[in-house]
Amino acid sequence: MTGLSRRALLGAAGGLAAAALAGCGERPGAGPVKVGVLHSLTGSVAISEAPINDATLMAIDEVNAAGGLLGRRLDPIVVDGRSDWPAFAAAIERLITVDKVAVVFGCYTSASRRTVVPIVERHDTLLVYPTFYEGLELSPNILYTGACPNQFITPAMRWFFDNRGKSFFLAGSDYVFPHATNAVIRDQLGQLGAKICGEEYLLLGETRVEPVIKEILRTRPEVIVSTVVGDTNIPFFRALRSAGITPKVIPTVSVVINEIELPSLDPRQMAGDYVGLNYFQSVPSAENQRFVRDFQARFGADRVIGDPMEAAYFGVHLWAQAVRSAESLDTRLVREALRGQRFRAPSGTVYVDEVNLHTWKKARIGQIRPDGQLSIVWTSEAPIHPVPYAVYRTRQQWDEMLASMYAGWGNGWARPA
Repeated sequence: MTGLSRRALLGAAGGLAAAALAGCGERPGAGPVKVGVLHSLTGSVAISEAPINDATLMAIDEVNAAGGLLGRRLDPIVVDGRSDWPAFAAAIERLITVDKVAVVFGCYTSASRRTVVPIVERHDTLLVYPTFYEGLELSPNILYTGACPNQFITPAMRWFFDNRGKSFFLAGSDYVFPHATNAVIRDQLGQLGAKICGEEYLLLGETRVEPVIKEILRTRPEVIVSTVVGDTNIPFFRALRSAGITPKVIPTVSVVINEIELPSLDPRQMAGDYVGLNYFQSVPSAENQRFVRDFQARFGADRVIGDPMEAAYFGVHLWAQAVRSAESLDTRLVREALRGQRFRAPSGTVYVDEVNLHTWKKARIGQIRPDGQLSIVWTSEAPIHPVPYAVYRTRQQWDEMLASMYAGWGNGWARPA
């Protein structure tokens, strides 16, 4: 698997920009800084993941337009993870050992991230991971720009418990993120005194969703919590509507889907349902308005922006700030320089935690509109401190749960088909 050249990916305009930057003050004899960009551009998760690739490349170009790093421009090597975890492992190994990249921006699913973490740690390099995730992980070689559960899931569950109902049905995809996330949700709702009516899972890429819909109809929860990912959301939400489950009957809150997927899900039918994340395109800040304007000018006025895209975008800038602070590309020096970095992101000012390399960020709940955007109905008062290991169990108990999943799935992070 090889990377695509920057000019091949971005076209003539990107090539001209790179050429213009060739004279931006690079040290004599110093070539460009190679950086890896690893996302699924094909396969079942590409609907969610390919746009993150675009946001990452846009941020890289912004760094180059500002003069690059250490007098050198960034040269992104783009690789398609193909929605396949072994492909991610092979790709990142090559990026690190053959291409000699300074950093890798990538991964979307927790299955892909957990597959590559041992490789990243073995080579002592750095991965910038942009996706909200289940937590239960703490690697010194990862900058987590996506949220962990206490920054988006637990606030959303509390809001729904207080405002929409006391009984919940958990529906998710059959891999590590939904299973671990739902374990956190079960613990939290149990402490609140809520009822879990049911918990069902669908294989990644599954289109036969009727058994899950039947269970929802049978148990009649007051709230559906969805951790269904990728293109399985299309048949899942269509089947909900066909069964008469509308937001007025039983509201659904997804902690996965965002503006990226909504155009494929017919937002007119989904209007009224909810999403619990950290960023929405409708965030009313000057930084976000500029971000949306610049992204659409580059990729098309009809393009939309979702949570992991924004986290990928500011992750590039946080890493670049750390390189400038360290005056080096050495992973150990950059990692230390990352601690305490802050950036005025489209979602608001974000901070890198000095202990766990996760970002402090605000939580938000949005209600889906017929136009595919979200009206923000709740925002946390301040950025929330990231706590990777949920407080409901000990770290050893969480690690044992994950080890049991991994072994039960044949030493993998998703249930085999």
